[in-house]
Amino acid sequence: MYSLGIDIGGTKCAVILGKGELCENTDGFIIDKIKFPTDVKRGWKAVLNEILEKGDELLSRNNIKSTELIGVGISCGGPLNSKKGTINCPPNLPDWDNVPIVKIVREHFGVRCVLHNDANACAVAEWRFGAGKGYNNLVFLTFGTGMGAGLILDGRLYCGTNDCAGEVGHIRLAENGPVGYGKAGSFEGFCSGGGIKNLAQMTAKKYLEENKVSLLFKTQEDIEKLDAKIVAEAMYQGDTFAKEVYTKCAEYLGRGLSVIIDILNPEAVVIGSIYERNQEFFLPIIKDVIKKEALSFNAEVCEILPAKLGDSIGDFAALGVLF
Repeated sequence: MYSLGIDIGGTKCAVILGKGELCENTDGFIIDKIKFPTDVKRGWKAVLNEILEKGDELLSRNNIKSTELIGVGISCGGPLNSKKGTINCPPNLPDWDNVPIVKIVREHFGVRCVLHNDANACAVAEWRFGAGKGYNNLVFLTFGTGMGAGLILDGRLYCGTNDCAGEVGHIRLAENGPVGYGKAGSFEGFCSGGGIKNLAQMTAKKYLEENKVSLLFKTQEDIEKLDAKIVAEAMYQGDTFAKEVYTKCAEYLGRGLSVIIDILNPEAVVIGSIYERNQEFFLPIIKDVIKKEALSFNAEVCEILPAKLGDSIGDFAALGVLF
């Protein structure tokens, strides 16, 4: 038996063929994959038709019949309704308004179909295949372009009343600060790719006003080119400005984690993307903050772990929601 995964994004989509049962080792679990540009301008019907075509192509070239599938898993940015199986106009998919994707995919392949938002699907992936294996209470933080969470509570994915549980990026951590998720001083404002960029630009303007020096900028034009990657590279080269930006990000990551640890009392928090690539820098700082901010008996039972699946997480996420 086999499984089929569909990962839908505003820039690219992927259709993934996987095994039909969980494996102890992720090696070999994914059998084949096709990626293609989403090109949202052509409309949702054209994109969905191509997804179905690529799914058929995957099955055909691997000599698999749709009757051999245990199901199809779909991962997509929200808002969506996992119970009704509809995608409800995500920001990166502007005309996908109340699209009954589960019904369409189920009728096409003739098997069960499961839909979840990408943060939830990634939480399931890390829980089933990655750093979260073996935990019953787990929080996954995206910490990439944005900051979102997927929640595994008492051994089950928790989605909330309308699939909006885990929107931790919207939590305000400071009265003022970089804007993320439409709110100044939010968790996402301090801890996301876009947030770090905004924080760097705000800090750089202050540096210029105070005649402080950084190798990264001398003019306003230089400041506008700053982003999370550029600043991270400069930090590792010893730039004081870059280290200040990432230290502040790490401190607010610790504050956000303290809130999560005290409210949900998880066994582990698995953090992806930016944290995963910079764990050695972040971990000592966030541990100090958690020690000050979180309840000691909650903090003591919670591990902070880097995500394990790396760039493959989207593939495992789409497939993982089936298990």
